[in-house]
Amino acid sequence: MTSSSPLSNKLLASLPRAQFDLLSPHFQVVDIEQGDTLLETGEEFDQVYFPHSGMVSLLIVMGDGNAIETATVGREGVVGAMAGLGIHKSLVRAVVQLPLTVSRIPAAKFRKACNDSGATRDLCIRYNEVLLLQARVTAACNVLHPVEARFCRWLLQSADRAESQTVALTQQFLSEMLGVRRTSVSDVASGIQERGAITYSRGVINIVDRVALEGLSCECYQMLSRP
Repeated sequence: MTSSSPLSNKLLASLPRAQFDLLSPHFQVVDIEQGDTLLETGEEFDQVYFPHSGMVSLLIVMGDGNAIETATVGREGVVGAMAGLGIHKSLVRAVVQLPLTVSRIPAAKFRKACNDSGATRDLCIRYNEVLLLQARVTAACNVLHPVEARFCRWLLQSADRAESQTVALTQQFLSEMLGVRRTSVSDVASGIQERGAITYSRGVINIVDRVALEGLSCECYQMLSRP
């Protein structure tokens, strides 16, 4: 399956063919750059996005403008699916964390397909439960685990979504995702590099010893990796 096919998305691939055919005429395949924002908090859903590759971060934004990641979405998921159930505004900011190829569909068309298809409607509900679990685990992780373990967990998740052991991420981006200062990211990355698990230079992280990195991560990586 090529990354240009909507069926590269695992949710779409799981639909019965007749239900997928209700959606497929309305898909547009597009590439979206790292750092672009798909949705802002409070913004009305205009499109629903099914990633083929890359990763999207879902962030809660505080009143002072600070934000922290609560969940991530790759080709196993969808951004904006609750539009299919009649929810018109986003509760999170959705930012492209790794360069993205997606099938996008107008929210109105997706809503109609959900009305016509029990399987598509169930897909929305099931994946919303996945995002809720991610948010709960991430909230617990942020409170209970040190920055180093959270950094390793997050890097492993990113590498899985990128399907590569090399991930291009700046200190600024990492600090926003983890809710810490840039200096903390630099110190943690240097410590993990000294242990031989990664190399880190000019915003590019290479995982050179995945087993060691998993050992430095917290249990949350395995919890979030379960099917």
